[in-house]
Amino acid sequence: MQPTPHEILKKYWGYDTFRPLQEEIINSVLLGNDVLALLPTGGGKSICFQVPALCINGLCLVVTPLVALMTDQVVNLKKRGVVAVEMHSGMHPREIEMAFEKCADGRAKFLYLSPERLETRKFREMLRGINVTLIAVDEAHCISQWGYDFRPPYLRIADVKDIFPSVPIIALTATAVPRVVDDIQVKLEFRNKNVFSKSFVRKNLAYVVSREDDKIKKLLRVCNGVKGCGIIYVRNRRLTKEVSDLLTSNNISASFYHAGLDPATRLLRQNEWMAGKTRIIVATNAFGMGIDKPDVRLVVHLDLPDTLEAYYQEAGRVGRDGEKSYAVMLFNNHDIVNSRHHLEMAWPDPETVRQVYQALGNFLQLPVGAGKDVSFDFDFEKFSSAYKMKPVTAYSALKILERDGYITLNDAWDSPSRVYFLCSKDDLYRYQVENAEADKILRIILRSYSGVFTDFTHISENEIARRSEIDSPKVRELLAKMQKLGILEYLQSKTTPQLIFNTERLNTNDIALSKTFYSQRKKEAFAMLESIIHYAASETDCRSRMLVTYFGEKKPEDCGVCDICLKKRRNALSQNQFGEIEKQILSLLSQKSHTITEIVTYLNHWKENEVLSVLRWQIEEGLIETEGEMVSAL
Repeated sequence: MQPTPHEILKKYWGYDTFRPLQEEIINSVLLGNDVLALLPTGGGKSICFQVPALCINGLCLVVTPLVALMTDQVVNLKKRGVVAVEMHSGMHPREIEMAFEKCADGRAKFLYLSPERLETRKFREMLRGINVTLIAVDEAHCISQWGYDFRPPYLRIADVKDIFPSVPIIALTATAVPRVVDDIQVKLEFRNKNVFSKSFVRKNLAYVVSREDDKIKKLLRVCNGVKGCGIIYVRNRRLTKEVSDLLTSNNISASFYHAGLDPATRLLRQNEWMAGKTRIIVATNAFGMGIDKPDVRLVVHLDLPDTLEAYYQEAGRVGRDGEKSYAVMLFNNHDIVNSRHHLEMAWPDPETVRQVYQALGNFLQLPVGAGKDVSFDFDFEKFSSAYKMKPVTAYSALKILERDGYITLNDAWDSPSRVYFLCSKDDLYRYQVENAEADKILRIILRSYSGVFTDFTHISENEIARRSEIDSPKVRELLAKMQKLGILEYLQSKTTPQLIFNTERLNTNDIALSKTFYSQRKKEAFAMLESIIHYAASETDCRSRMLVTYFGEKKPEDCGVCDICLKKRRNALSQNQFGEIEKQILSLLSQKSHTITEIVTYLNHWKENEVLSVLRWQIEEGLIETEGEMVSAL
């Protein structure tokens, strides 16, 4: 007898109830329907395919473009006692072979794939020997050319569905406009249209946009006015450190994060922020994917995002616990000019893209017809300098080649070091007896890490070094020596950027970049940018209503708490009335802190919305501060 969704939820996640829409989505999948789940950031999308997959026999095939999230989900499932494997470019061939073996013999319950793996006929033929009973497509907007992150390899998912015609497919995304919603279902060949969509309205979230010549001065006021932890997004790596240092110098606990930092530093800073040791993290958009911290109170954008989809997703990392939180965007006219310029630079013409591809092959000394699935250490600065390219042009061309599936570009390879023992236990024992120094670290590995004889297992050289009292470089040297002797397979973590060829190197003329299609996509990118500029520059429309209308919701109401709504309320009060309420609130808070409900009750001779209007303005201007539901005078 198959377990029920509630039994699975309790057994593996420890929850008694589902979040809104999760149960309806799961039940539809279990009925064999194709499903598109449109759930905003933090809505619990992974449970929508993991629970039904665990309810039925067979394997769930999961397609996702984000290797870091793929690895994270595999690790989390293993912690829950579920066998999950991943396959992506850059893995060791033996790792991929072992993962396939687990899928073929029924041991694995989930197979996570990067979309590029679907492009080879050999891989698709190998899938025929696996009992696939559910196909999940994460970041499903990537399949649509109208989506903000179109990836052509996603189009091969339909080929997999041809292999398993009766297997239901669940597509998941946090952000999709109506025509993308329709396009996803067409491209994935849904048998019937079937969309479950949670409202994009975030009632606990106040959107605030402020046109500022001095954005830093305003930022300090906002950070001092809104208590609790927060994220500040900036466009480039240099600014992450500059803004973080500025906050620190003003007694605001802060750190910075970007993909150019080494993996250990990134993990440390992320963990310190998650644990509340650091209050504010200043980051590029490399930060936030897969992070579920419920008590984020503030997200600030110091630069205009490229799309409303990206903005909504990043702003959506605030207030997931349902408590009052703020999404603030600070901009000026200079930012608008810069954003348009940056986007123009991000779309070099097709011929330039082909030239960069040609230079890339030469730089890596890769002959035509070779290199498929090979991972290279890649020094981008050295590459652009060697061929006298403008870095922004070269990088943009590489990103176009990545979006079209020719290469994968990782700022740094985050996978931990792995070992897999090749020899028998008897041969290993003889080696240990004859090599005392190696014996110390081998005994620690055998005691600390299970499964090293059956699978590639994550290890920490630093932890082994600490426990063996042998320094880390020596541990790595001994492991590398054992690899040469055939004792074990040792894959070191990499801290350098990685570039992977998803196909063999092609002749430059074989790089298919249709001028018409390219122009169409560029036009779409500029239209998306103009949407975010309109959102920021508007002085009359409710911010929440603009956002949810963009995503296709009909006749949304004004939120009443964004900067535009508060401005309308403020204008409805006379200057004297506004000033009197402001004075009474400050007088009340001078005695002690109060909740918002208490303030409204004390000022009951004014209308509730009038008091709330003044309160929001005082918080926005940094005249009072909040911490949870408590409001205090500064």
